[in-house]
Amino acid sequence: MKKRNIFIAALAALVTVSACRKLDVDVESQYVNGNFPATSQDYAALLGTMYTNLASNYAVAYWRMQELSTDEAIIPARDGNFDDGGQYRQLHYHTWTFDHPNVTGIWQWGFGGINNCNRLINLTVASNVDTTTKAANIAEVRAVRALYYFFMMDTYGNVPLITDFPVATLPSTQPRAKIFEFIESELKAIAQQLPSKSANAATNVLQYGRPTKAMAFALLAKMYLNSTVYTGIERNQDVVAMCDSVQNNNTYFLDARFRDIFLPNNGPQINETIFAIPYDQQIPGNQFTRFGFYYYLAQAYGFNVGLSIAMSTTPEFYDRFNLTNDARNSTWLLGPQFYPDGNGGFTNQPVYYPNSTDQVVITKDLVLVPPKPMDVGNTIASQASGVRSIKYYPDPTIIQASRLNGNDVPVFRLADVYLMKAEAILRGAAPTTANGALQTPDYLVNLLRTRAGAPTVAGITLPALLDERARELSWEGWRRNDLIRFGLFEKEYPLPNDNLSMNKDERRRLYPIPITEIRLNGNLRQNPGYEQ
Repeated sequence: MKKRNIFIAALAALVTVSACRKLDVDVESQYVNGNFPATSQDYAALLGTMYTNLASNYAVAYWRMQELSTDEAIIPARDGNFDDGGQYRQLHYHTWTFDHPNVTGIWQWGFGGINNCNRLINLTVASNVDTTTKAANIAEVRAVRALYYFFMMDTYGNVPLITDFPVATLPSTQPRAKIFEFIESELKAIAQQLPSKSANAATNVLQYGRPTKAMAFALLAKMYLNSTVYTGIERNQDVVAMCDSVQNNNTYFLDARFRDIFLPNNGPQINETIFAIPYDQQIPGNQFTRFGFYYYLAQAYGFNVGLSIAMSTTPEFYDRFNLTNDARNSTWLLGPQFYPDGNGGFTNQPVYYPNSTDQVVITKDLVLVPPKPMDVGNTIASQASGVRSIKYYPDPTIIQASRLNGNDVPVFRLADVYLMKAEAILRGAAPTTANGALQTPDYLVNLLRTRAGAPTVAGITLPALLDERARELSWEGWRRNDLIRFGLFEKEYPLPNDNLSMNKDERRRLYPIPITEIRLNGNLRQNPGYEQ
């Protein structure tokens, strides 16, 4: 999205940060009296470094760990192409190792971001800016650090707890419950210091992509919803309380068109976005079109760049998109393809293969062709196999040099708040009244169904709610989290001719600590099931 204030303008100035194994960085080495931040604008620009790092891997490597390990997304090989050393296959079959590139990269991304936040807190404490600005800046950094810690706790479980910069001693692994308690205490301590979303459009532009009170409440709701997984303690009534805290701000409401939330020009004008990561063609990260589109459709959608043909969804997952007139069905490409109408729909003009009268037809099934593992072959027909997502609608301004989308990627939005509240009530919490209505699970789900044009529901159950989360939140990075909470992360969905099986060890609900980190820091302890 192309709407940036001073903190976004600084994103190109990423300060290289270090993972938790690199503990000897001298904080003073990056600043001298001549360039030490002095004004409020200087500090706003400095804080931009933590957002650059956040954007750099959230929608690629982190997203892959959350989605390719589930039924929601898959990158099959095509006659050996796109196998990339088997890394996507390992995620699909739960056979990743402690040196998997995403396992290592996301650990370093997360703790690099945490260490940078610790550095920024130190700099801000030592600054000469006014007291009010200093408190606001520190609260902002602590909120982003809490978000990083949530990603690390959810993904790796038992991780180091680092709040100092520079770090004097090698950190040790801490229990997941302790990390949970730290994140919770941080968010509670700073929530009231964070800004609220305003009805003023100019103010919202300045706050967009930065933590707000609602972001803290939504993150707490997500933690409480998964508290049984993280700590063994059920916190469903707290989920409801945090969701109500979000809803108390009536500037958040559902947008009329589901499609608009994910368009290339999305941004602060989207009413239900609570926290999003902004992207444009210069900020690495949003590569959904590059990896998940079908290159024979590129010209029809208004661009002509080199794309992958690989990433799609599984047939089993797509079958959930079966509700009559549901607008969310149109976020997938399947069957004969037609030129888009520029408004989220399609014309009646077919798209043909180059130099051919054959219409492009995308098929649902992914039929594997042994002996190459998780390989569908590379014929014209097999290239078109696999339902493609256009939820993050292809950006017509995509450029060859970067092949990046300008669609911002939501992390928290009001629709998820509704679904979290509905689930917590189904799991035993008492419903509450908000916006003048008793918000039962049916009521909350039907808010989303009505927006989508789908049939309303009566008597929704937990399994049906999980399917509703799939329809509403597909490719938004929550599928692994959901399946673990529902005890379904190990469910297998074999493809035709599949000669491999999923590793169903429940210890795979956590990723391993990278072996490179353990070798450099003897105080780290590997997660069970990954020992050498």
